[in-house]
Amino acid sequence: MSTFSAPKGTYDLLPPSSATYLAIRERLSAPLRRSGYGYIETPVFEDIKLFSRGVGESTDIVSKEMFSLTKRGKEDLALRPEGTASVVRATLQANLHKLGNLPVKLWYSGSFYRYERPQAGRYRQFAQIGAEAIGAEDPALDAELIILADDAFRSLGLSDYRLLVNSLGDKECRPVYRAALVDFLAGLDLDEETRRRAEINPLRVLDDKRQSVQDQLVGAPMLRDYLCEACKAYDEQVRALLTGAGVAFVDDPKLVRGLDYYTRTTFEFVHGGLGAQSAIGGGGRYDGLSEMLGGPALPSVGWGLGVDRTFLAMEAEGIVLDLPATTSVYAVALGEEAKNVLFGKVTELRRAGIATDLAFGVKTIKNAMKSADRSGARFALVAGDRDLAAGVVQLKDLTTGEQIPVELEALVTTLKEKQL
Repeated sequence: MSTFSAPKGTYDLLPPSSATYLAIRERLSAPLRRSGYGYIETPVFEDIKLFSRGVGESTDIVSKEMFSLTKRGKEDLALRPEGTASVVRATLQANLHKLGNLPVKLWYSGSFYRYERPQAGRYRQFAQIGAEAIGAEDPALDAELIILADDAFRSLGLSDYRLLVNSLGDKECRPVYRAALVDFLAGLDLDEETRRRAEINPLRVLDDKRQSVQDQLVGAPMLRDYLCEACKAYDEQVRALLTGAGVAFVDDPKLVRGLDYYTRTTFEFVHGGLGAQSAIGGGGRYDGLSEMLGGPALPSVGWGLGVDRTFLAMEAEGIVLDLPATTSVYAVALGEEAKNVLFGKVTELRRAGIATDLAFGVKTIKNAMKSADRSGARFALVAGDRDLAAGVVQLKDLTTGEQIPVELEALVTTLKEKQL
């Protein structure tokens, strides 16, 4: 047994589950690829100030959960805890916003890192599919992204989830609400750390999951009661577009999410089968993030969907994807000469687009055929010296047991006719 194991809070993605993960990534991103979003990859580590400035000093992500890296004795890099700040940084650095086609619509897929207590659905390395639409202030864009996320989840067969929606206002109306909330929080029995957080961003206290804090928030002022007319109209348009598209949602006036850059529309998808860690995705509008990072005003909106959480949600609903077998044809050679011939045929079949494998290092036909059954292949190719002398291989249907000889030269054509 190996003396090494995966680090705490991580896991190895192995077959056959890995095939489902790949399918989840494919289906979560498919609606984006049909809607004009281009693919982007950013480094897994960035300047630590990118996240402290963009995500927010008051967030748990920055204050407790970032993996910081030491570079030549100086701590100035961090593994990315989320994707939006990096995508906006890359957009600004490459001047994508100056190409004349706004919004810049981008999607990404990758791993992210947070140092937090591991539990079911909460890992120190986790996978997300994300989307960002940068450079346009339009309620239809907010609605588009929410609808695309809903379509993605439904394409996987998920149904036991809810969409929570809120508006966080903007720089015009939020300061008035902030003052009212600060006055309310001042009268609560909060610990020192929570009070410090409230001084930096009091809205973050609404996101506190501890019941002792939530109990005290009963009667707290709600931001929706302080929205200016422009934010109210914007919020109503988003909701009307969602309703028109048949996307159901629930109003959640306490929904803040864990990042400081959100403005106006914010939303979260929560699943009924995941317990405390119920979020499977979410996002919102972040009109001031570009300016926080030193760029021009670029109103934007985006989301991140959790691949790991989606996998667990599918398990909770008993959903099993109908995935194609990794191998369609499995070749079994009886003898070295036959192996050399079949090796060439295996290569030919692969180049013709037929998923084919070969029995390697197998000493007996019985063991080789067991491997063929375990591979999930539909057909086995079996050949020995007598078959080769006759210029044929034996094609065995592993479902019915039927076996017929096929001429070597006609093998590819014969298998393609069987729709492999």
